Amino acid sequence: MPAIEHPLVERFLESLWMEKGLSPHTIAAYRSDLAQYQNWLQERGVELHGSGREAILDHLAWRLSAGYQARSTARFLSGLRGFYRFLLREGLIEQDPTLQVELPQLGRPLPKSLSEADVEALLAAPDIGEPIGLRDRAMLEVLYACGLRVTELISLTLEQVNLRQGVLRVFGKGSKERLVPLGEEAMVWVARYVRDSRPLLLDGKPSDVLFPSLRGEQMTRQTFWYRIKHQARVAGISKSLSPHTLRHAFATHLLNHGANLRVVQMLLGHSDLSTTQIYTHVARARLQALHAAHHPRG
Repeated sequence: MPAIEHPLVERFLESLWMEKGLSPHTIAAYRSDLAQYQNWLQERGVELHGSGREAILDHLAWRLSAGYQARSTARFLSGLRGFYRFLLREGLIEQDPTLQVELPQLGRPLPKSLSEADVEALLAAPDIGEPIGLRDRAMLEVLYACGLRVTELISLTLEQVNLRQGVLRVFGKGSKERLVPLGEEAMVWVARYVRDSRPLLLDGKPSDVLFPSLRGEQMTRQTFWYRIKHQARVAGISKSLSPHTLRHAFATHLLNHGANLRVVQMLLGHSDLSTTQIYTHVARARLQALHAAHHPRG
């Protein structure tokens, strides 16, 4: 059934885009979810802005019987909650009907990570005698030292790097800016790469990209991911890797060595602490070691 246009939905989505900087993909998903709910309501003679808690619960039951996944329903309910909060803020409704509607339980898979020994092997894998190998080593060092998202890494420019102060200025999701410390080891490798390898890769082409491809352009995510998998094979790492593997290792190893969860949240650029808390499940090694070392029956 085609989506039914709703001016209030469009105003809500526009406010999301302006205030939170959500991606076009997320905005489109919310629009589709709300349009589907509106269609479902109109078949039952109910208007979207007049929907109550009972109608929402009925719709959730319908989604369950129709075989929708819990994650899809959680996204729908997240968008619906945002919509009714928007209506409440605008004075168009008196009560939010989603207040006592719970999100479906989602199994949160633990992020794949690498041991510290695995990371050391991966960092040592590139052939630093070659310009592309030195570039790969510098990229991996930055990725692990700073916990960047792959998109944040490949889009880094020279002006975002301050080697004197040892920090990166990173633009994350929603164009949110954060400062991330580089660490001494990563600073050494970036300085060496910029001096010895980057000019050879660019071959005279003008570019402000910190880590250009062999064509002298910004690298794609796919190209970088190919390089990581190549270096993992060289390092003899057989574990399944994902584009976020070193980001997960960064967070896990920080917590294992005693970092505060709030600090890790800031470094990762998470807007919500609950997103970071999943790493507490993979930081048990430190807790077990502390227990063994200090408990009388450890």
